[in-house]
Amino acid sequence: KPWNNQLLLQRISTLLDIAGREDEGESAVDSDGFDRSFIIGNSPELIAVLDTIKRVAKTDASVLIMGENGTGKELIAQALHVNSRRKSKPFVKVNLGGVSHSLFESEMFGHKKGAFTGATADREGRFSVADKGTIFLDEIGDLDMSCQVKLLRVLQEHTFEVLGESTPRKVDIRVVCATNADLAQMVRDRTFREDLFYRINLITVTLPPLRERRSDIPLLVRYFADEICRLNDMPPVKIAKTAMSYLSKLPYPGNIRELKNLVERTLLVGGADELKASHFERQYAQQSSELPGKMMSLNGLTLDEIEKRTIVDALEKYNNNLSQVAQALGITRQSLYRRMEKYHIGL
Repeated sequence: KPWNNQLLLQRISTLLDIAGREDEGESAVDSDGFDRSFIIGNSPELIAVLDTIKRVAKTDASVLIMGENGTGKELIAQALHVNSRRKSKPFVKVNLGGVSHSLFESEMFGHKKGAFTGATADREGRFSVADKGTIFLDEIGDLDMSCQVKLLRVLQEHTFEVLGESTPRKVDIRVVCATNADLAQMVRDRTFREDLFYRINLITVTLPPLRERRSDIPLLVRYFADEICRLNDMPPVKIAKTAMSYLSKLPYPGNIRELKNLVERTLLVGGADELKASHFERQYAQQSSELPGKMMSLNGLTLDEIEKRTIVDALEKYNNNLSQVAQALGITRQSLYRRMEKYHIGL
């Protein structure tokens, strides 16, 4: 009490939707005992990725997950962990794009009190926290050469030294890495160590962009809509077939993350019992107008060139306000600093 009819209907709708997904092969655990929680879709491209994950999950093989931003690399890393023999142990996520090279050793290996100025207490490093479990190193392509050397030693020898200690510590970890960069090209350009590259990619998994798995878009839209309604205590909404058809044809350079953002904005702003194509069209037009800068043709540009141009345009749009730029680009200020340093962008 008090009784809420809409809340009851929402719960029933969610349960029916889950049951429907189970009938369509979308259950959290499939017939092979593979847990694919929160990985939505049944397109051939996604199933091929999941088949690879199934085969390697129970091993300790290092895995490199490649793919564009917003394709769900972290979810794949989590699936590797929860289906491994280490699932009851820690799963530690590290965004290397947001770790300053000057703090890399302290962040990853830990430090003792008094090891350096400002070290007022002992700190446990990420590798210690991940012992017996899995460590997920995201944006590994952003790691500078000096930090790559330090990381390589841990991955080769499974030992590290805490700052302020001289005794090496042993660590038992499974390493999963992710990047949207072309590491093979970076090796050729001598900006990424070849020995580290071969150490982290015993198994390589490449996630397809959303535009290559369009048959999954209706399932994703329905899942996001139900989750947003549940989290915001909103009554469930219907999504018209014309809306699904419209959403299935958009280009999605931001992939699943962009789709989720569009669904959430439209649902929260729309205020309708049934969302039609026109509702999504208005929000998509507004979202597109908010993209940073002068969107010129990207034909012939490398991923690094596109990223550099996007950052420069965003800096111009927000008058060099780094907090606003980072928020618009969906990254942390630390990650923005590292990218500006990488591309020699000054204010």
